[in-house]
Amino acid sequence: MTERFTGSFTQQEPIPDEAIEAALAVLRHGRLHRYNVAEGELGETALLEQEFAAQTGAKYCLAVASGGYAMATAMRAVGVQPGDAVLTNAFTLAPVPGAIASVNARPVFVGVTEKLTIDLGDLAAKADQAKVLLLSHMRGHLCDMDRLMEICDAAGITVIEDCAHTMGAAWRGVPSGRQGAFGCYSCQTYKHVNSGEGGLLITDDEELAAKAVMLSGSYMLYERHLAAPGPEVFDRIKYHTPNVSGRMDNLRASILRPQLKDLDRQVTRWNERYQALEAGLRDVPGLTVIDRPAAESYVGSSIQFLLLDWTPKAVREAIARCAARGVELKWFGADEPAGFTSRYDSWRYAQSERMPASDRVLTGIVDMRVPLTFSLDDCAVIARIIRAEVSAVHQSQP
Repeated sequence: MTERFTGSFTQQEPIPDEAIEAALAVLRHGRLHRYNVAEGELGETALLEQEFAAQTGAKYCLAVASGGYAMATAMRAVGVQPGDAVLTNAFTLAPVPGAIASVNARPVFVGVTEKLTIDLGDLAAKADQAKVLLLSHMRGHLCDMDRLMEICDAAGITVIEDCAHTMGAAWRGVPSGRQGAFGCYSCQTYKHVNSGEGGLLITDDEELAAKAVMLSGSYMLYERHLAAPGPEVFDRIKYHTPNVSGRMDNLRASILRPQLKDLDRQVTRWNERYQALEAGLRDVPGLTVIDRPAAESYVGSSIQFLLLDWTPKAVREAIARCAARGVELKWFGADEPAGFTSRYDSWRYAQSERMPASDRVLTGIVDMRVPLTFSLDDCAVIARIIRAEVSAVHQSQP
């Protein structure tokens, strides 16, 4: 009998009971706005920032409305101006170039390697074209961060890390987000902690932190932050930094705090599922597994593989055959964007030059979510289905 997977690729685990109780407490007292606190009360959002700063080893943290808002705030804080060029990955999700466009800057796309990381040779070649790199750790893949920082430091490039898929990951033991001027994280439902929507940004630079707080819409209530610099730093920037309101509220922060405490355990569970899938997909003819470097500590909340040099027709057939058996795969090689699978030539508001080597990789990328609602047995079934259907299509190709 042919196996069929019946699980959902979009179903998350329930919000933990501790988070539900914390949310109910906020709803009962009604002080949802982050600066609406009772006398002597430390608000949930301020506590979340303090705890995430400690968790990542950063000096300062700010909780905001979304990961995209975090990136735009970081760019404004480091001084990106309308018309400026900002380097970023050709392989990323639409909110990354969207954040660049939101500050009226201009994306300059850098190629992707077969490891699905930014092409450091292409970055070095384009290093004279911009003073800021918005680096996307796309789908949780970390490049050689030591080499990247060498390139950027030598060229005077400020790095902002998009860590939407790498909360809990590290390069040589350094948490993702700690090497750039800012690390930006997402708390959207499909990320590593779930408040529906939300974002966090961290930095060690006191002036950048103060600017980010003011940009987020603190008015002159910045002293209610627990993970921010002192008032003397705000005195230097408060009259010159616009309010672009995008604060996180106490309700979402209350939901996130218990999840962050449990992040290490969740990372272990994601990686168990990822590794089961990876093992099941090895040695499939025509399918390339993405080997992870030893220096990378990753979070396997999604998995990618390559069908390099396949025809579009063959890729579509393989994806359709898997879908018929309940396995939902996404493809970055289609001519038209679908769902989240857009790529640099989809964003027609941003001019770009063709990158043939990167186009070859992008055309072959197949992507799959790995929800924690999957069991290890589920992962084994999914791997067997992909293995069988990819093999069947590969064997039928001329």
